[in-house]
Amino acid sequence: MGRVTPTVLVAGIDAAGRPAHPALAEALAGAGLVVGAARHLAAVPVPPGCATVVLGPLAPALDRLAAAVAAGTPAVVLASGDPGFFGIVRRLRAAGLPVRVLPAVSSVAAAFARAGLPWDGAAVVTAHGRDPRPALNACRALPAVAVLTAPGAGAAELAAGLAGWDRRLVVAEHLGTPDERITWTTPSEAAATTWTDPHVVLSLAPETVAGSAGMRADDQPAAAPAGGWALPESAYAHRDSMITKAEVRALAVARLRPRLGRLVWDVGAGSGSVGIECALLGAAVLAVERDPDAPIRANAARHGVDVRVVTGAAPGALAGLPDPDAVFVGGGGLDVLAAVADRRPPRVVVTLAALDRVAPAVHLLRAAGYAVDGSQLAAARLADLPGGSLRLAATNPVVLLTGELP
Repeated sequence: MGRVTPTVLVAGIDAAGRPAHPALAEALAGAGLVVGAARHLAAVPVPPGCATVVLGPLAPALDRLAAAVAAGTPAVVLASGDPGFFGIVRRLRAAGLPVRVLPAVSSVAAAFARAGLPWDGAAVVTAHGRDPRPALNACRALPAVAVLTAPGAGAAELAAGLAGWDRRLVVAEHLGTPDERITWTTPSEAAATTWTDPHVVLSLAPETVAGSAGMRADDQPAAAPAGGWALPESAYAHRDSMITKAEVRALAVARLRPRLGRLVWDVGAGSGSVGIECALLGAAVLAVERDPDAPIRANAARHGVDVRVVTGAAPGALAGLPDPDAVFVGGGGLDVLAAVADRRPPRVVVTLAALDRVAPAVHLLRAAGYAVDGSQLAAARLADLPGGSLRLAATNPVVLLTGELP
């Protein structure tokens, strides 16, 4: 029989210092190496003479664990909460270490429990050790989001970025410890407050706070919408056919590349159809429209997405808005396009019906450093004729330009 490679036992410890599983005591009694943060090592009965590694930089700990596995020495790793949930299990597996996991309650599960809310339809994102903007944009886009925070990317910073979005926040500090504090607050209040680490933030739309209507039952917040996209114009309220046609909208949305974690501006939004379909695909959307009676809000509610509407004329209304990842310009002149380009979004998509605007728009984007391509879209739709015959009815041709920064 071949030699059996020992596994590394990874055990979760909750925020109060309680180990996850009775099997941990037996594993510790026979361990030759125990790895964990100082607070975790102090919370469990490490046997006398057992080698320990206090976690700081992960690389030395991985080397010691690999050596223990090679030597057949039983090893235990202690971690917070559920180690497989944005935790150390991923790094151990990436290092080729065989693991067995005993999870404890994760901080996200504990935070929702303290808030008294279900979380099977919530999105969970992290701002720890990475650019916090995708986490912020998830909070802007979705009705229920849990954010694992980090110093400098915590409740105050997230709350400042949620100005203008209707949200309630739950800030859960020091979960499970004598210093635990659960605070329900608003973005404006949270942005002006100093919070202690570690803490978890729940970002909740009003309908989620009221019940569970805001949760997505399929637990797929970034999945393709069940009802599809490039929807017919009849799916939206609009005035005098002032709406981006489905054929054009399909390409515009593809070029904008919406997804969870990105922010899209819809400038000159009109009915809001382009922005709404970006929101259906998971993006946070900010619609700018000068007509206060435009049906954007009603259309967004009809399709079950949260679109922030800024009422005002561009380019003036663009000042002070959070930086976008992509912008759709469906209305306005070259001054609007110039103001958008000045904000340096990675992608700009423009639709133009008037041919005399095409060349100036291309030159403007190129002068701003964008690589530009474009297409003329001219669709012909089936239409009935008397007697059961069919014809093709042409829609107005539109030029769609896409500008991308290198």
